[in-house]
Formats: sequence, C-alpha cells, structure tokens
Amino acid sequence: MLDPSDDLKAMIEAAKAAGEGLEKRFAQLSELTVRSKTGPADMVSIADEEAEQTTRGILGRARPSYAFLGEEGGAGGGPDEGQQWIVDPLDGTTNFLFACPLWGVNVALAREGKVVAGVTYIPVLNELYVAETGKGCWLNGQQIRVSRRAALIETVLACGIPFAGKPDHSVFAREMALLSSEVAGIRRTGACAVDMAWVAAGRWDAYWERCLNAWDMGPGIILVEEAGGLATSVDGSPLDLHAGNVCVSNGGVHDALIRQLNAACDGAVA
Repeated sequence: MLDPSDDLKAMIEAAKAAGEGLEKRFAQLSELTVRSKTGPADMVSIADEEAEQTTRGILGRARPSYAFLGEEGGAGGGPDEGQQWIVDPLDGTTNFLFACPLWGVNVALAREGKVVAGVTYIPVLNELYVAETGKGCWLNGQQIRVSRRAALIETVLACGIPFAGKPDHSVFAREMALLSSEVAGIRRTGACAVDMAWVAAGRWDAYWERCLNAWDMGPGIILVEEAGGLATSVDGSPLDLHAGNVCVSNGGVHDALIRQLNAACDGAVA
C-alpha cells in the first residue's frame, strides 16, 4: 500500500477537486467561452482557469512557502523556489473542447528542479495515477509497472504531433518515415498527461515529444520512473524539466528509440 506524504495528499486533493470542476464544465461545453492564447490551434477556456485557481488554492494552503508554476497563471506562490508546485490544470484542452474524454489534471512537486512527486488524474476514465520517490507508481490504489517488451518491432509507441504554430514539422515527418515500419503501432492521444501515464501503466511502451513545457511532463516523469521505466531528453541526454522535450519508455526499447529519433533529427531517412 502507498503511504503518501502530506505533500502528495495535498496534490491528490487538488487534482481531484480540479477534476470535479472540469467534469461539470465538460457537461456544459456549448456554454464555455473559448479564446486563443498564441494562435488558432492553441486554445484556453474558463475551465482551464478555474481548475488552476482550484489547485493553486489547495496547494497554497497546504504549503504556503512553496513556489507555484501553472500553465495559465505562470509563476507565483511562496518564496521557496527550491520547492515548486508545477500544475497543468487541463492537459489536453483541445480534446476537452471537442468533447473527447482524453484529458487530465497534472500536478507535480519539484525539489531543486527534480520531480519528487506526481499526480495525473483523468476524470472521465476515473483514473488517478500517483507516484512519489521510492514509493512506486499507483493507479487507483494498485501498483503498476511499465511493459516488458524489449524489441522495437513489438512496441506500440505514442508521440506528440506538432500542430499549427509549433516547430519541428519536418523532423516529425522524418520520425514517422523511420519508425512506422519498425514498430507495431504509433498512437497520438492529444494529451501528454494521458500518454505518459499510459507508459507507466504498460499500455504504451514509450512516448516522446519535442515541444513541451514543464507542466505537461512533470508528473509523467516520476510516474514512469517509479513504474520501472526511463525518462530522458529526446536525444538520450539527462532530462531537463525545463528544456522542452522528453522521451519516456519501459527502458527495454529506450536506446533503440533514441537512435531513431536522433537519426530523424539529423535528417537521415532510410
């Protein structure tokens, strides 16, 4: 059984509370006001903002001194920047606004830049993923592990596809050219929170994306690591939470996948 710290308890409370509010908004999609953040393909709604306010309030009361970084409101919180809540109140906003149930709430805690606890909550699927350093990864109270597949040809991978306004479209095209004939399947859910949690659960064997923020990947990093997998940058170097890219896997196929991703970045398509 998981014995959560007080920090993790607060994170679970915040994710569930935000998820409850989002589910209510999800049932009222036609009434939501939606606006663009950086372009037509990058949307935000009042649901995102309400969910962040909910998480910020609960986490702030639990640990007033901890700093806070949220997708919608940016940096803030307390003065202790060595301990920072990192929150994506609604990962998969486009899915949410198009009535697709694959979206979630991300809450992570980083100490000196390293994620030490993470929660991903997917309300419509009733899936609560939690992990804390040294305590394993848990889904709805049951411990989970990454898959055991070790050959790339046997794997199902997930990835992020750059949409309008994002860079690296040509790199992505080369990735598909290299990988599509080497794996059992490639999937894209449209929500990093879902994909990384599903790597931890063994549903996907790996996931990568080149254009992310810390709040997108924060919880997923420790979920995968505590489930027995690996998390690095897309070129295989040590992961930097704020560098904007990630590759997570079951560990068994990590090196083979990284080689293909590096080849795609170099422009080498067989």
